[in-house]
Amino acid sequence: MCGLIVTQPQNNTCYIASKGALHMMTKSLACAWAKFNVRVNAVAPGYIATDMLDRFKTDNAIWHDRWIQQTPLGRMGTPEEIASAVLYLASDASSYCTGTILSADGGYTSL
Repeated sequence: MCGLIVTQPQNNTCYIASKGALHMMTKSLACAWAKFNVRVNAVAPGYIATDMLDRFKTDNAIWHDRWIQQTPLGRMGTPEEIASAVLYLASDASSYCTGTILSADGGYTSL
């Protein structure tokens, strides 16, 4: 989601810039490879409950609490929910999708 919005309260300018670049690379490759019937899409996950982010519950609870408060669904996602988004984009169910950035972020980027 960092390619779509600026996240708060952490300062991660370089990370956000790199994600924005990946989004545009996805769109550019989708246009370039469409003539070969190759689809290029990406998933933009929100905060996902992983060991890495679980550390923030104790190491930086202010950030963790704010992330949850700013997510309309009121929780972090699961790795399985992101896998489902990837599965959709890899399946024939998304055969008319290319250059798509699929947000799977609990509504975080909707605010």
